[in-house]
Amino acid sequence: MAAREKNPSLPPPLSFAPLGQAVMETFSEGVVVFDPYGRMLYANQRARRTLDALGGGAPLRGENLRERLVAFGGRARTLKQGSLELGEVVFLSDGGESPTLAERERQAILDTLEVTHGKLAETARRLGISRTTLWRRLRAYGLRPNNHGASGPATRV
Repeated sequence: MAAREKNPSLPPPLSFAPLGQAVMETFSEGVVVFDPYGRMLYANQRARRTLDALGGGAPLRGENLRERLVAFGGRARTLKQGSLELGEVVFLSDGGESPTLAERERQAILDTLEVTHGKLAETARRLGISRTTLWRRLRAYGLRPNNHGASGPATRV
């Protein structure tokens, strides 16, 4: 309460619901969430390991935490709901190269083609896309489907 009396214009810190925490823990990279006033609200396990490494064993606190995370290679994004600014999130790389969405999509198509033995209609159905969309994606990724999976589900053009 003493902090609130010193600066009554700052609201009390927000907290994360258990569902929000569970979602944040599924990210393959570190996630640190800040409120609109720059106070850290939450850090998932991967982010906490990075914070421990940056702090040299001592927990990191203070106003420059966000700036230090961005300098460390974090990507800051504003959290908004409509025009209301809820705060900011900083994503920290897990050290390895995270696959892009396109790389993940390409791999999902290849994996599904392998499971379906190259059957395009079944692959499209399992992926929840039309056959036309599947053909477009195959063309965009430079892949050519083999007939009936003769020598694999798809080959590079």
